[in-house]
Amino acid sequence: MGSVARYGVSQWMGVREAPQFPWHTFSINVAGCLLIGLVWALMQKQILDPSLRFFLITGILGGFTTFSAFGLETFQLFQAKQYLTAISYVALSNVAGIAVLFIGYKLSGS
Repeated sequence: MGSVARYGVSQWMGVREAPQFPWHTFSINVAGCLLIGLVWALMQKQILDPSLRFFLITGILGGFTTFSAFGLETFQLFQAKQYLTAISYVALSNVAGIAVLFIGYKLSGS
């Protein structure tokens, strides 16, 4: 289900083959981090059953987020000698992903 959602978001955003900043993967990874933060907080508060952890976090959100695609796209940017874009992509993805994970956690009221 997560992989199908990832594919749908990528198509909706209009995936391009040319080396450029991969906004679709970036957006999916950031959204996935937000949702993982929210789900984790709700499990810690026992609003969501912790036994759903593997299904929701590993299965659904693990299928939705695209870290392997992120790695490949970064590699392709380096191969295309787009070094600044590659470094920006890595930095923004990590900073934004971790920041929205905190936001997702806080959205639960924690």
